[in-house]
Amino acid sequence: MKPFASVDEFRASLDADRLAIVDRLCAAARTSADGVVERIKRNAPSYGIGDNDRITLGISSKGVVRVVLHRGAAKQDNQSFSFDAPSDLVSWPDRDRGVMQFSDSASLDFWEDDVKLIFHRWMELA
Repeated sequence: MKPFASVDEFRASLDADRLAIVDRLCAAARTSADGVVERIKRNAPSYGIGDNDRITLGISSKGVVRVVLHRGAAKQDNQSFSFDAPSDLVSWPDRDRGVMQFSDSASLDFWEDDVKLIFHRWMELA
């Protein structure tokens, strides 16, 4: 897969079902805090404040839309870091790295209000 130069180029690569989910998640990320910057990072849309990326979207090998909540590329002390989110929405491979997955629009319909709240809180806390 060739690298995407922009979020629009990433979007153009998606089928209609994935595009609908990605567009809703991108809109939620863009409005999650004041001063959010949108860019391509790791070949997918990423959102943060300034140079500090916090929310990155992607498509898994199985076609599932994935959202990664992270605290940037640099290793940080995460021993005292914690974040409360519904465990059936966010899995935590590490204390400061959460993953959400959406296989269809119905799953996002169900969780959308929670996702928006999580994005807002994540931008504030992370």
